[in-house]
Amino acid sequence: MADEVAPKLIQIGPKGGAKKDGFNLVTERVVAVNPEAKQLEVELLAYDGKTVVLDVDDEALEELKRLKIGDGATIRVVEEGGRRIAKSFRIRAKDPNAARADAMLLDLKDSHWLNRKYAAEVLGELKEVRAVRPLVDALADDVGDVRQRAYDSLIKIGGPAVPSLVPLLVSEEDELRQSVTEIIRKIGKPAVEPLAAALTEADDRLKTRVMKVLDRMGYKPKVKDEVKAEAPRLT
Repeated sequence: MADEVAPKLIQIGPKGGAKKDGFNLVTERVVAVNPEAKQLEVELLAYDGKTVVLDVDDEALEELKRLKIGDGATIRVVEEGGRRIAKSFRIRAKDPNAARADAMLLDLKDSHWLNRKYAAEVLGELKEVRAVRPLVDALADDVGDVRQRAYDSLIKIGGPAVPSLVPLLVSEEDELRQSVTEIIRKIGKPAVEPLAAALTEADDRLKTRVMKVLDRMGYKPKVKDEVKAEAPRLT
C-alpha cells in the first residue's frame, strides 16, 4: 500500500496540498544545524514544540552556516518525493542584541564612513565575537575615526580577538603593527593564554615579537626543565 511506503509528514504545507513553488515555513527556533549533512532541525511555531528535520538545498548552504541555535527563521520550503527541502532562509534572531549585531556587521562594510564608525563602536559595546575579523580589517580603514573605533572595540572584546591580531605583530605596516601591539597589551591578562598558544605554531620572526609583547606585559612563558639546559654527554 502506497501510504505505508514512507511515514506521513507533519502537515506543515499550505492548505490544498503542496505547492510546486514551495511555501514559507515560520519556525519558533532553530534546534540544530548540520552543514555537513545539509540538514537543520527546527521547532515549529504552531505545533506545540514539535520539531522537524529539513534537508537543505546546495544553494542555501552558505545561509545555513549563518543560522545559530535559538534563532527564529522563515524558511522557503519545497516538498519533493516525501522530502522537505529548504531553499532559502530569513533569520529572525530572538536576541535583540544579536539582531543589532547583524545590522552593525553589515554597516561595518558600508560606503559611508560615519556608518562604519558607528558600527565599529556598537560591535565593541556588544562584545560581538563575530566582529573580530571585520574589526581587525577596519584597523586599515582609510578614515582615522573608523580605525580608532575598531581599535577601542577590539580591546573591549578582549581575549577572543587576540588570535586574529597575532599575525599582524609582524606586519610591514608600522602603524598597523604598533596598533595591534597596543591593543594586545591593553587587553592585558586575557591575552596571555592565546599569545602563549600562538608560540607553538609561530615562525622565528613572529615568535620573537610575541615573546617581546609578553615580556612588556610582565609575563614570561614557562620553560620546561628538560629544555633549560642539556646535560653534557659522556664520550
